[in-house]
Amino acid sequence: MIIGIPREVKDTEYRVGLVPAGVKALTDSGHIVLVEEGAGEGSGIGNDEYVQAGGKLTNCEQIWARAEMIVKVKEPVEPEYQRLRERQILFTYLHLAPLPDLTQVLLKKKVIGIAYETTKEIDGGLPLLTPMSEVAGRMAIQIGAHYLEKNQGGRGILLSGVPGVPPAQVVILGGGIVGLNAAKSALGMGAHVTVLDNNMQKLRYLDDVFLGRVATLASNSITIAQSIRKADLLVGAVLVPGASAPKLVTRQMIPTMKKGSVIVDVAVDQGGCIETSHPTKHSDPTFFVDGVLHYCVANMPGAVPRTSTFALTNATLPYVLKLANLGVAGAVCLDDALGEGVNVFEGHVTCRAVAESQGLPFFAITELLN
Repeated sequence: MIIGIPREVKDTEYRVGLVPAGVKALTDSGHIVLVEEGAGEGSGIGNDEYVQAGGKLTNCEQIWARAEMIVKVKEPVEPEYQRLRERQILFTYLHLAPLPDLTQVLLKKKVIGIAYETTKEIDGGLPLLTPMSEVAGRMAIQIGAHYLEKNQGGRGILLSGVPGVPPAQVVILGGGIVGLNAAKSALGMGAHVTVLDNNMQKLRYLDDVFLGRVATLASNSITIAQSIRKADLLVGAVLVPGASAPKLVTRQMIPTMKKGSVIVDVAVDQGGCIETSHPTKHSDPTFFVDGVLHYCVANMPGAVPRTSTFALTNATLPYVLKLANLGVAGAVCLDDALGEGVNVFEGHVTCRAVAESQGLPFFAITELLN
């Protein structure tokens, strides 16, 4: 199979779809890997490293025109739409639920779109979303602490406080991978941390692993409203795999928050769990609503591309190899997780959450492959 690794063109996105070790694994298996010149520069990977691993350097046009499978990090943006080809495999983060225009492009082009974020194991684990959720959760606290500084528009609060002055109040909506990592970082920096979730098993787990040092609350409209009024930093860490995030914090709740408090909505790539959120870019990351600073960058891990690229490709490479060695039909039959990852297949929506979010017909991938 011919695999293409294009350079990411989304604003300030410096990650890359594969590292040289992944290229070598593919070429050792007899595949051809085309790498766009400069694709790895943002992650500190030079062209020569890809060549030494067996990759072939070329330009963007050749990659999209020749590759049977494109391995990316972020969903295609408008300049890339015209390059998509019928039956081309696109393996990347797609986040289609809040992107109906992209969904229609993929359907019209009859692309086989396999999303990292919905590739789901039998136990419910999300192996290709987890590494970036770990990065984003830890970054949320680092970023929130920065924007709490007065000269950044925040309240002028040190997250840890100092002797005689209390620490900041950090409220985290969601106790999954993002929430767990955000809590770990916030606690490590000395903040007072509260996590809300509607899954009591997750709250019990958090209470155990943090030895009771993190406050846990059952999530509902009342506890959310009460908690955010106290928050200096609010982290949105809610995930419904493949679907749009629920709006847990309403527009009416925002004025009740402290002036200069900070919201980091990690869920914004699935539409956001804060009603006032909208996607921003690293080049213009924040905005204010009623005196509350919102940070809503949809590709947060792109700010630490070296760490993120290696963490992501550690997880994706086994699946890339399965797709390359067996093709889509063979890989999906062998690995149920990849079947869950297929969002669109030759003009059909094969992810139920995407279909329901956009009011489109749903087709089971197993039926289309038979």
